[in-house]
Amino acid sequence: MEEGAERGSGRLAAEWERHRPAVFGVAYRLLGSVADAEDVTQDVWLRAAGADLERVTGLRAWLVTVAARRAYDILRSARARRETYVGPWLPEPLLTGPDAAEAVLVDESVSTAMLLVMEELSPPERVAFVLHDVFGVEYARIAGVLGGSVPAARQHASRARRRVAGARESAPRASRAERERVLAAFRAAYLAGDLAALVRLLHPDAVYLTDGGGEVAAARKPILGGERVAMVMLRVARRLPPPRIERVEAGGEAALLFLRQGRVFSLDTVAVGHGLITAYRRVLAPSKLARLSPVTSRPGVPSP
Repeated sequence: MEEGAERGSGRLAAEWERHRPAVFGVAYRLLGSVADAEDVTQDVWLRAAGADLERVTGLRAWLVTVAARRAYDILRSARARRETYVGPWLPEPLLTGPDAAEAVLVDESVSTAMLLVMEELSPPERVAFVLHDVFGVEYARIAGVLGGSVPAARQHASRARRRVAGARESAPRASRAERERVLAAFRAAYLAGDLAALVRLLHPDAVYLTDGGGEVAAARKPILGGERVAMVMLRVARRLPPPRIERVEAGGEAALLFLRQGRVFSLDTVAVGHGLITAYRRVLAPSKLARLSPVTSRPGVPSP
């Protein structure tokens, strides 16, 4: 009996390793928080360990559905917390890097831009879109998560899909090469303190968002206009120790990790259009940077 139990436990652990990235991936897309996604992933593991999985049809779908149900509960309460959030909210950075083999962790739907679009959706729309369009979960399972009907789940996904499509049309995604070129030029201009060069890289209507979460000093409203953004950036930089800027990947896209005096200062992502930076987003909140380091290249997905 004990030998059979051990074999069953071994099979579960092997299956868990296969599906763990998807469990973490659905939670992160829904919550925009690595910390919360890790907690959800651990909850799902405990649920799986105590369940009779022999009767489960489609283990991957079952696991991501369990993760979505738990994340949905958190998401609904988080909406209330967002209303009192200090300053602009940005998702907690998810470092990926070139060795992140699991596409579920590096596709467009984990980019900062896409998570900000999904943040504007209602919780049911976000759940329906992520489960169906990203993970291919059938609507019957989604309806179970949302506590509604299959037609209602379809409608939630359809509304979300239209919003996402509209965002893609209004801000087409730049090529990887273009983003790399713009970020390299920005890094050089910033380190040189070259205001004119920074202004040339920023779109005249560029927006600068800083998320300090009320933990550190940060602008509580978006800063608008390329010239004003460049001036603010350099004015703040002159008051701080010189940075070391590392090129990293966050959400499958090129990003910049700022370090000052050996500590992570910020994680910056950009939106690029026609060779110019249209949006510059800087995460400063220490609680959102705690899992980052100069050598980190993978998200901290918990093991069983």
